[in-house]
Amino acid sequence: MTQESINKVGILGGGLIGASWASLISAFGYDTIVYDPRPETGPEMQAFVRDAWVHLRALHPALREPFIAPHFTTNVADLETVDFVQENGPDRIDVKMDIVSQLEKVVRDDVVIATSTSSLLASDIQAGASHPERILVAHPMNPPHLVPMVELVAGRATDPEVISRAEVFYRDLERVTVRVKKEVVGHLANRLTSALYREAVHIAAEGIADVADIDRAITFGPGLRWALTGPHLTYHLGGGKGGYRHYLDHLGPTQEARWREHGTSALTEAVKDLLVEGVERELSAQDRDTLVERRDAALVDILKIKRSKGF
Repeated sequence: MTQESINKVGILGGGLIGASWASLISAFGYDTIVYDPRPETGPEMQAFVRDAWVHLRALHPALREPFIAPHFTTNVADLETVDFVQENGPDRIDVKMDIVSQLEKVVRDDVVIATSTSSLLASDIQAGASHPERILVAHPMNPPHLVPMVELVAGRATDPEVISRAEVFYRDLERVTVRVKKEVVGHLANRLTSALYREAVHIAAEGIADVADIDRAITFGPGLRWALTGPHLTYHLGGGKGGYRHYLDHLGPTQEARWREHGTSALTEAVKDLLVEGVERELSAQDRDTLVERRDAALVDILKIKRSKGF
């Protein structure tokens, strides 16, 4: 299957991630059909897509108008004519395997099945599949229509050509693809964010800092740099003229000292209450929908700046 043969894309699951994928894929001109067994998902998904189009149009001025909204169905058999599937079901292995079984009864044998799973392994999802070679992990970050990274991870049975075909498809959507070389729980990006989050929870649980100050420390500190340069390149710049080697030789021991001090706090009910109460104070009178809208508009501006500066 060549890139030209991908004309119709199936989205399985019309929740938050599925609606975001549907917004992006349909905006780039693909005939898009969203399957979800819950009828109430249809109107919710269409409302999400309409709102997302505003940001997508601002970020990608070359997108064609008029925008053609994705079609919604509660019948999985309606996916029989699709050329590519982006699967977004619940992140449980039994559910994923059942979804693959349903899909394989409907779609052609050559249709790629890409799963948005945040932690599960493609090899586990492939178990029992009739055509495991066409299954891969294609994990985005929320919201996929604005955050461009997509992690591509092969399972033991994944055909390398499938990874390549998927990569061409995502790049056509102007996504930034990252190939993860080895299967691990959480893939790449989520393992990095999970490491930071573990320490953020521990700091709050130990009373070292409040939830709001922890968030501010990231968004007004390293988070600003990370939007431009990742951790390795950031420390390379921090090494001055000597670069990364000088940084590691000079400040590596202080990093190791901090690593030894990092902690892990269990998510007990008391800790969860502490975290939720902290976020509620941080939000103050601001509701979630307003914050999402402000975040998405800001993401568009940040991506424009990155593009203009070559990052």
